[in-house]
Amino acid sequence: MTRLVWAHFKAEVLGAIRVPGFVIPTMVFPSMFFLLFAVPYLKTWPAANQTTASFMAFAVFGVIFFQYAVGAAEERQNPWYAYLRTLPLPPLVRPLAQVLAGLLLALTAALVVAATAWATTPLKPEAASPLGLLAALALGAVPLGLLGLAVAYLFPPRAALPVANLLYLPLSYLGGLWMPPEALPAWAQKASLWTPTRHWAELLWASARGEAWPPASLAALSAYALIFAALAAWAWRRER
Repeated sequence: MTRLVWAHFKAEVLGAIRVPGFVIPTMVFPSMFFLLFAVPYLKTWPAANQTTASFMAFAVFGVIFFQYAVGAAEERQNPWYAYLRTLPLPPLVRPLAQVLAGLLLALTAALVVAATAWATTPLKPEAASPLGLLAALALGAVPLGLLGLAVAYLFPPRAALPVANLLYLPLSYLGGLWMPPEALPAWAQKASLWTPTRHWAELLWASARGEAWPPASLAALSAYALIFAALAAWAWRRER
């Protein structure tokens, strides 16, 4: 099974690399957004650390969510996808390969943000927990990737992109990935507490300060992962 997963993982990564119109904007957009809207206001290392962690999450969210929500929806109309479904593959091979490929591309985009912050802000990496930050990035990618898969199987390809945008932008804003929650309007601050992105951000901010993860946010993110997993599984069975 390992060889099969590796073969499909390699095919996913090579397929993405061979479309530079997808890969380059995906890698550059979060860093460009960070440069334009965050860097001018980052004068101290705590603010730089927290905001960098937020935009790293924004980068991971964008890659993971759109790869699954839009990419998987388009794949459903691909004759190659129909052919793969006729092969006697173990059921976990394709999803596992797609998850690993998505994580590789997403973490690459996050590292581009970190490098941009290192060059342009008073970032203080030694005050953060690098392993905790990477673990939090990967952990938050799980429920949001599952939500993307649910979108892919619930909506036809032409509808998947606008639906994904209707979820991606509000969740990024309300979760505090663009600005601290206290800078949001009062109504948004209240709504923020009910979003998976806000609880994801809480884990990231704790890691950026070198602190332990807040248990309440870890539990909330885990609950969202279970909910979105159930929704994605139901949508997948319905589509098949």
